[in-house]
Amino acid sequence: MTRVFSGIQPTGEPHIGNYFGAMQNYVKLGEQYGKNALYCIVDLHAPTNPAAYQPELLAERTFEMALANLAVGLDPQQVVFFVQSHIREHSELSWILTLQTPVGELERMTQYKDKAQKLESTPAGLLMYPVLMAADILLYKADTVPVGEDQTQHIELAREIARRFNHTYGPTFPEPKAVYAQDALRIPGVDGQGKMSKSKGESSTLGLFESLDSIWNKLRVAPTDPARVRRTDPGDPEKCLVGDYHKLFSDDQTILEVYDGCRTAGIGCIDCKKRLMVGIERTLVPIQQRGAELRAQPDDVRDALEHGAAQARQIAEPVMDEVRGKVGFLGSRR
Repeated sequence: MTRVFSGIQPTGEPHIGNYFGAMQNYVKLGEQYGKNALYCIVDLHAPTNPAAYQPELLAERTFEMALANLAVGLDPQQVVFFVQSHIREHSELSWILTLQTPVGELERMTQYKDKAQKLESTPAGLLMYPVLMAADILLYKADTVPVGEDQTQHIELAREIARRFNHTYGPTFPEPKAVYAQDALRIPGVDGQGKMSKSKGESSTLGLFESLDSIWNKLRVAPTDPARVRRTDPGDPEKCLVGDYHKLFSDDQTILEVYDGCRTAGIGCIDCKKRLMVGIERTLVPIQQRGAELRAQPDDVRDALEHGAAQARQIAEPVMDEVRGKVGFLGSRR
């Protein structure tokens, strides 16, 4: 039996990188695996990013991320969809797995090293982030984890943690494997400065609920192939973030036309961007309309999360009972 688990952080406004890198794949896998697909808003992870974490906004951002997933088509009656902190077993299993994880392995994590060198004082939570991530996955005995490529190293660590626990205490956890969405490429930021990321601020992102006027204002000045200095200069759409965006939003015929037009200087960059806006509008307007409907009925979102949490507990509680027994804790008679 395949069981899917994935988590998404509630930091900042949901953007097209979240949509193509995770949310869209959640919907597809949910249709395939039903209740064996578990999706979690990982709010316990959010405070490990001091630059983005704002306690007064965390609850609001958690709600908005839930709303966004529902707006793009995730069916809470079909899958298990919940908030991480609503299931206490995540934290408990994380502590037990911490006891199984050498510090040296955590210090070798690339993301930890990259983030730690930017901080004057490194919180222990940043170091332990991959253990909590492993607990998130193993708590549900998930064997399939849809992630971005930047999480590959963390999944490998989760596999090693599962192997180590199984060797010490007997067969308990499957070794999870990462799966990558076809569209889960490193979507470039609209500012042209690397991967689209909420941590870089709004100048880098195109928000799912951002107004079309605002998106156009960003896109209009977005960098293109530097070889196209003049309108008559041919370019290479493979070296242009607008060309990358067309692969996400445009149909095959439009992609062929704008790519040929770029290479032959048959169309200018602004025309290419206008054609792109057609696809962006076609994709985002239905999501934004559904989001507005959900925002007008916030109890529907909260009910969906509570329903999902109840289902998640039915899986998590017996797994933790099994783990407690294997590591030797005295069981409660309650």
